[in-house]
Amino acid sequence: MTDAMGIWPETIPGAAKAAAQRWPDAPGLIVGARTYTFAEVWADARAAASAMLASGLRHGDRVAIWAPNTREWMLAALGAQTVGAAIVPLNTRFKGGEAADILRRARVKLLFAPGDFLGQDYRALIAGEALPDLAETIAIDTAWDAFIARGIGPHDRAVDAAFARVSPDDICDIIFTSGTTGRPKGVLTAHCQVPQIFGDWAVRVDLRAGDRYLIVNPFFHTFGYKAGWAACLVRGATIVPMPTFDAADMVRQIEVNRITFLPGPPTIYQMLLQELAGDKPRDFSSLRVAVTGAAPVPPVLVKRMRSELGMSNIVNGYGMTECGAIAMTRQGDDAAVIATTCGFPLPGIEVRCVDDDGCDQPAGTPGELLVRGHAVMRGYLDDPLATAEAIDPAGWLHTGDVGTIDARGYLAITDRKKDLFITGGFNVYPAEVEKQLCAHPAIAVAAVIGVPDARLGEVGKAFIVLRPGALASESDVSAWARATMANYKVPRSFAIVADLPRNAAGKVLKTELRG
Repeated sequence: MTDAMGIWPETIPGAAKAAAQRWPDAPGLIVGARTYTFAEVWADARAAASAMLASGLRHGDRVAIWAPNTREWMLAALGAQTVGAAIVPLNTRFKGGEAADILRRARVKLLFAPGDFLGQDYRALIAGEALPDLAETIAIDTAWDAFIARGIGPHDRAVDAAFARVSPDDICDIIFTSGTTGRPKGVLTAHCQVPQIFGDWAVRVDLRAGDRYLIVNPFFHTFGYKAGWAACLVRGATIVPMPTFDAADMVRQIEVNRITFLPGPPTIYQMLLQELAGDKPRDFSSLRVAVTGAAPVPPVLVKRMRSELGMSNIVNGYGMTECGAIAMTRQGDDAAVIATTCGFPLPGIEVRCVDDDGCDQPAGTPGELLVRGHAVMRGYLDDPLATAEAIDPAGWLHTGDVGTIDARGYLAITDRKKDLFITGGFNVYPAEVEKQLCAHPAIAVAAVIGVPDARLGEVGKAFIVLRPGALASESDVSAWARATMANYKVPRSFAIVADLPRNAAGKVLKTELRG
């Protein structure tokens, strides 16, 4: 049971160029009432590249994008990558300190951020931060046209010269992922890795030319960016971005724009089923493909999506920032396979399941999943030690996920070796949250665990030990945390305790906290 690797463009802007040449007049992007052809998308990306050059951006520089899913986000990324710069996507939920830490460490030269998103001026969040490499912050929502006017436009010959210097092995993006050390690490990915793995991913999930893809996953995440608009460029599917998730808008987009392809967590399909059961008639007949993951998928939900939503192709999968996409179920897999596995490895990807001594486990026996292949990251930014810990000398990425591989080669995730939980599709690393909580002047020690939640899968619960003589209530700490860290990291509940259970070596026993 094998698939062949496809032949795809070697860079992300190369995919945009190829789409413009192959499907010039086809709808490439829909924003509100406006439709842009693939030819227009590539011309706009070239105009952005010209403005980047006029702003002093050069090959190897870094450009951060801290914004919701918009046309300008995609064009800023394509423009930067066309001239050989790497993009640094930032989570829109970050607070100023979290964003500034990444901007400093990535030595970002240009930042695109909204002046007003959900009532927040993102530029104001970092106003007091020391950012020696940041030359300029551009308001992506109000100053985009003025920024584009700096350049000559899409016919700028300097863009051709800059694009010609972009190598498939150049770094196209640095996406920061948290970890067990409590400090986010920047994952380095090369251009050639993205069209290859996500082109093959698109074949597996049946993303076709002419599909209408509603991108509800954020562009700052691999799912919304690489398995989102980049995959659309590779395959000729229409990009329909959602800046923020809203159930009513999702319904409207499906009906008005005849959406065919809708990835997301299981909860969005449950919402659609509820809409069908409501009093208002709904037309979801255009829906064909659902791609889900990041949470268990009940078999009954798969069956209802097929019978009631009419989605003929429902797939589940497994991926991570350090390797993009790893495995996906196949078209035609039954509900039990989709619900209980995360699929078969994608072309060119090898997966092993090993015990603590590194020996391969028999089929169906749990062990740590190791991954090797063309999609594995080039390393962590400025962190050779962490890179060496993650990727062994034989090239195997140690995922930290515990799972099984059955006799057919299908994977299932059963546990995590790393201390993390997933809330609403976002990885939350307790070590990072604990480190941030301990910056509170009244907190001596913090321990965070994930607890079950019906809507989000898991949410955080923090156990807090106060410093001697310090006073703080659980609500005080909660309010401080909401002001200090991204909201998906903020524990849902807090418990102030006299002490934490520890073993003889002083390590906190989280198993007892969970009990």
